Amino acid sequence: MKAAIYARVSTDDQDPENQVRELQAWAQRRGCEVLEVYQEAESAWRQGHQAELARLLTDAERGRFDVVLVWALDRMSREGPLRVLQLVERLRRSGVQLLSYQEPWTEAPGELGDLLYAVVAWVARWESQRRSERTKAGQARAKAQGKQIGRPFGSKDARKRRRRTRREIRIERG
Repeated sequence: MKAAIYARVSTDDQDPENQVRELQAWAQRRGCEVLEVYQEAESAWRQGHQAELARLLTDAERGRFDVVLVWALDRMSREGPLRVLQLVERLRRSGVQLLSYQEPWTEAPGELGDLLYAVVAWVARWESQRRSERTKAGQARAKAQGKQIGRPFGSKDARKRRRRTRREIRIERG
């Protein structure tokens, strides 16, 4: 069976290699040949910022692999049930199955799997929103104490940001 691995971390400070290493071992145990590893350091909260996910979806539609292995479903998206179900359905239409290392029920056939995808996606979105609320509360407290929030005035990004093309955005929206 031909496989692809998708690994995502939220920031440049994190390393997706922990996910990749474990997923490669899992693929080997399952008798899968890993053809491609897609990895990125991007937020899964806003659609359109995951260039590697867009590339994976395009390659899936071209029939390059039979299965996508992920560490957990929240690595795909934290936008909620609709977005996760759209991703799963897009892969299914391409004849590709999405399997999660942390959620073995992703191999369950039928309607139960769809329900569980929706529940797990809702939990991922809720967890992300709660984390954001805690961060904002901490920033408000620090600001009230007179601390500077964010980058110093006039500072710039260490690396230049890449602009996405209209084609990339259109592909991501499917």
